Amino acid sequence: MAHPQEIIIKPIVTEKSTAMSEESKYVFEVKFDANKVEIAKAVEVLFKVTVVSVNTMRMPGKLKRQGRSQGMSPQWKKAIVTLKSGDRIPLFEGA
Repeated sequence: MAHPQEIIIKPIVTEKSTAMSEESKYVFEVKFDANKVEIAKAVEVLFKVTVVSVNTMRMPGKLKRQGRSQGMSPQWKKAIVTLKSGDRIPLFEGA
């Protein structure tokens, strides 16, 4: 298993993900080949919380153009992590 810092790339802080944090759900960009068990263990180790469930989704790359040339941005993986009620991740609290 890879180090937890390698699995969790960055938190995704948007209006929707901030609203989800009220329900103890947090959104992260994760390593593309990480599975749900690895993601849950990484979040538990990094933030010292109890993970109840993990939902993952593969986000497709988008078409990007610059002048006449075009290409694709890379695809990436997003994980929605549900924590035990009462657990919080202070990273999303604005602290």
